[in-house]
Amino acid sequence: MDITAAVLYNKEGYDTRGQKLLGRHSAGEGFLKSLVQHGTADSLYCYADSGTTFKEFCSHIQPWLQQPRKVRWIPTERPDLLSQPGTIYRPDPILSQIVWARRFVDQRAYSVCGVTHTLGTKYVMEAIGDLITAPMQPWDALICTSAAAKTAVEGALREWSEYLAQRNGGQPEILVKLPVIPLGVDCSAFPQGMEAVNSRRQLRQELGISADDIVVLFVGRLTFSAKAHPVPMYIALEGAAQQTKAKIHLIQAGWIEDPREEPDFKNSAQIFCPSVNAIFLDGRKPEIRINIWSAADIFISLSDNIQETFGLTPIEAMANGLPAIVSDWNGYKESVRHEIDGFRIPTLIPPPESCLDLALNYLDDSLNWPTYMGHTSLATAVDIDACTRALCELIENPELRKQMGENARQRAREIYDWKVVIAAYEQLWRELAEIRVGAPESAPVKAGKPPYPLGDDPFRVLGHYATRTLSNEMMLSLGAIVTPELLKQVQTIWFTSFGDDRRISVSIQMEILDTIKQEGSVSVGEVIRRYVKNEQELAYLYRTMLYLVKFGILVISH
Repeated sequence: MDITAAVLYNKEGYDTRGQKLLGRHSAGEGFLKSLVQHGTADSLYCYADSGTTFKEFCSHIQPWLQQPRKVRWIPTERPDLLSQPGTIYRPDPILSQIVWARRFVDQRAYSVCGVTHTLGTKYVMEAIGDLITAPMQPWDALICTSAAAKTAVEGALREWSEYLAQRNGGQPEILVKLPVIPLGVDCSAFPQGMEAVNSRRQLRQELGISADDIVVLFVGRLTFSAKAHPVPMYIALEGAAQQTKAKIHLIQAGWIEDPREEPDFKNSAQIFCPSVNAIFLDGRKPEIRINIWSAADIFISLSDNIQETFGLTPIEAMANGLPAIVSDWNGYKESVRHEIDGFRIPTLIPPPESCLDLALNYLDDSLNWPTYMGHTSLATAVDIDACTRALCELIENPELRKQMGENARQRAREIYDWKVVIAAYEQLWRELAEIRVGAPESAPVKAGKPPYPLGDDPFRVLGHYATRTLSNEMMLSLGAIVTPELLKQVQTIWFTSFGDDRRISVSIQMEILDTIKQEGSVSVGEVIRRYVKNEQELAYLYRTMLYLVKFGILVISH
């Protein structure tokens, strides 16, 4: 059996060509490319809202198709068809809507799989909380990109469960699986061997950097609140320059998200590391994202933000054979092994409940998300002296740089290459399929009860509004409007033909009208017996009969 997942596709989630390049875009594009290139299933499935979006998907993946693959579209209004691939993959943790929709079909029909990125926003945390109250099943999973992310998710679920138990009684059960699978990189996408050597020479020549100079590289968004405050890095670099007397160049390859920060980034570099040549490059350009690594000797990222859970750029640095100096923070704790692939710099934060006022004001919208992150960034300290020592050690010891870089490159290939990561995804999907066969179903749908209590059939919720409800015993006969001319008008005027895609076809309608004309009157139950083969047809037929009654084409005879 093919093991794969239908990809919930919206171009924005899988494209790195936009002006606002975020880590989740790089991760999404890398995932999709690698699923196309390294997935083992015969077919690729796209879960999309329209044929136009499906065509975008086909165009997007075309350059990556190395062998013929069937590419299939599953419209979002047909979640029942997700049983074909067996899993739906969504590139975020917002899973509740999908699992509620599945409850309208069959909760065993397929698995739902999401992935964590940012965990700090209230919208994401609400989605995490929904994993407790939504009808998640043991065959569903939210992939955590790091153990740090998993710990945060488990903590939030535990606290929310305790609150719900206090509020309503009982103990909510956490059914969703939380496997740890990292984000990946395409190690083969970066310059290798002599190509890397030539790229290094060319880039350094273009940037006015001598062959023996030291280049320290930061890659990522240039924002103090959502990535890394640059000043601690600047201070550490200045200290290293003073102690080693080396000629150091700092390349910051990214893009400045908030124009207000641009003068601060550039001026503070002159103030806090005047001995270092600060170079700013636009990291949104594909040629820079791919090649700039070759110019560097050391990678640095002193992440201090609450929005990141993994950190993709250290993995890219490792894939390029660079030793990495990173903060001992979030997913960096797992990706960079201290004194093996580089150095992890200690971090310090205030004790719990020091920022409850910030949490409250973010919740009530007194603080927006960037401002909230900015306050927490300024309350997170990275050990500048330790960073300076790590820089000095790598600057003064080229053999150490080489050894750590090779360790990092090997680790990236063995653990973080997308080939390995996609295999882990497929293994997870295989395990979910096995669980789906035999595990007990949580909260099965009861006959006569709504699949989604807060989004039930409006005519059940509001059934008391009407005088009567259509029943199988009622008799249908033709109304006065049944002339070819008036029928044509009803079928062509926009607001009387509206919704024809959610009723039975006009041809079947005409058959029913002919039957009633011949027999004088026919019961609703008899029409159902003759023309309905499944539940969907029954729903459409009920709506069609009311539609025909609405415009006097049929009448209820007593």
